[in-house]
Amino acid sequence: MALQALRDELVYYYGYSHGRGFFIGDLFSRTSAKILSQVTSFMTLPLPLLSFLAVPFFGSSSTTISLAFFLLTWVTLVSIHDPLYLELVGTLAINIIFFLLPSLAVLGFDSLIPSLSASIKSRGAAQLPTQLSSHRLRNVIFVSLFNVGFSVLVQGLCDYVLTEVLNIRSAIRVSKIPPAPWPTMVKEVLYGLTCRGFLHYFIHRDILHASPKDSILARWHADWAHSLRHTFSLASAYDHPVCHLLTEWAPLYLSTLFFRFHVLTWYILTAIISLEQFFIYSGYSVLPSQILLAGMARRTDSHYTNGGKGNYGNWGVLDWIFGTGCPGDADVVDDVQDEVDKRNVKRCASNVIGNAGERLRKGNDSVRHLNLSSRRTWKAILTFCTGIKISVAISTKKQKTGSMSSDVTMFR
Repeated sequence: MALQALRDELVYYYGYSHGRGFFIGDLFSRTSAKILSQVTSFMTLPLPLLSFLAVPFFGSSSTTISLAFFLLTWVTLVSIHDPLYLELVGTLAINIIFFLLPSLAVLGFDSLIPSLSASIKSRGAAQLPTQLSSHRLRNVIFVSLFNVGFSVLVQGLCDYVLTEVLNIRSAIRVSKIPPAPWPTMVKEVLYGLTCRGFLHYFIHRDILHASPKDSILARWHADWAHSLRHTFSLASAYDHPVCHLLTEWAPLYLSTLFFRFHVLTWYILTAIISLEQFFIYSGYSVLPSQILLAGMARRTDSHYTNGGKGNYGNWGVLDWIFGTGCPGDADVVDDVQDEVDKRNVKRCASNVIGNAGERLRKGNDSVRHLNLSSRRTWKAILTFCTGIKISVAISTKKQKTGSMSSDVTMFR
């Protein structure tokens, strides 16, 4: 009897464990399939945006095909995804593609090949991120990654409160029909960059660089961001999370909230600002624009080396207007003049005007030296069509001076 009871217990627990194991395995397979589908959706979401950003690099026929492909894909995405999901996942994808991945790539380049990297840094080896201790560098990387994700999370919370709690429209417009690239989207991008530039400048100057004794935000900004004396790309997102939201995320989001841009315009603005932060904080002396972009990077580096005393805007225009540039730095007007001199704008303009004048003179000469038979032919056509008799008097002297005279009399 004891053996029979023991056997029954073993059979029971074997069946129980087998059933539980089947349930756990089924749960694991379903969970992994769900995660895989979400990752696949996340990876395919940026494709329409990338095809839209690649439109200017193709010819006319390719442009038409790209726009058609983009429009069909975009309509499909809007139909099957929640608007908030599209907004947040697209924003995160753009930050990863245009800021985090390039920043981590150049950080690896600076760390693995420091001698080559130092040769193209504006301040040489002193500007390498490897000058920081390994613990400090890991802290900068972690805080920067956290701030990027935190800003997307706060954006989602704001939109959720607007739509679900306050029952009003979202800050960013999501629709199946995108705005026209020209002129609607171009104007929206210009409005967004201008408004964002103003807000960034005044928040940075008057809030984050107020007296640290009077403002806890200024103290946080000084203890976090300005603990670094030199810049590298990933350090543009290194700040206290609240300060990072105020100076980097809030200006663009408030501009979008005011104008209520389309989500595609928001994507483009996010991509532009991400690339701007990547380049001007990189510390490299070799940049796509050796004058304007290099000037922005130089002023940003001076802002950090001088302890935040000047150069509060990225473009430098407002610093030039309000006189808040760092002492001894070239302002944006000098950068523009250098760019004009480098591109030989005056010479190109004079060449264009000269070529246009030469073509105009050749056209006048060809009209002036029409042969007499051609003129008589046109005279006969006009006489037949209008009933007006046209007599053209041509003298050798007038041909030399290039003047023509016509006496028009009514045909009777």
